[in-house]
Amino acid sequence: MPRPMLVPARWGARRGAIVLLALGLGAGLAGCAGTGERVASMVTPYKVDVVQGNFISREQVQALQPGMGRQQVREILGTPLMVSLFHSDRWEYVFTLKRPGVEAQTRKLTVFFKDNVMDHVEGDEMPTEAEFVASLSSKRATAKVPQLEATEAELERFPKAAPAASPAATPTPTPVPATSYPPLESRR
Repeated sequence: MPRPMLVPARWGARRGAIVLLALGLGAGLAGCAGTGERVASMVTPYKVDVVQGNFISREQVQALQPGMGRQQVREILGTPLMVSLFHSDRWEYVFTLKRPGVEAQTRKLTVFFKDNVMDHVEGDEMPTEAEFVASLSSKRATAKVPQLEATEAELERFPKAAPAASPAATPTPTPVPATSYPPLESRR
């Protein structure tokens, strides 16, 4: 016959506290179920800008010359994003910038090689560095600035303030007697 397992008395109290805590949390969450939409509309998560690949400017593309070696091209454009084992005669450069509230920017450039020297370049029209930086600063449409001055007609809607009392008519406050407090630390 198997022996009964003895459970300490405090385990029963601990189990009861855990059950009560779980029930309290469940009731609290059930009470908050209807406020989810309001909370979601008040809180907007931070969305990061996602940059993938190498940005290549028009100046970099203009610096490329047919007959350059692979290392020279790599020094100007950087490491290619894609190098295919099946197409070892070309390097693919792809740049993608995704920002919240703005259409994603994607630019592609392909460098073709013949006998390990650059032959030609194909791809999208690349922006200058200045154009690219300008596009970054205008990522969100600026809100219209409200007018900060009120016209006389708008000011008439508000009641006139009472004239300020003269300084002689205002009573001077009576000084509060200084109170001495015991020292914070005992002296030895």
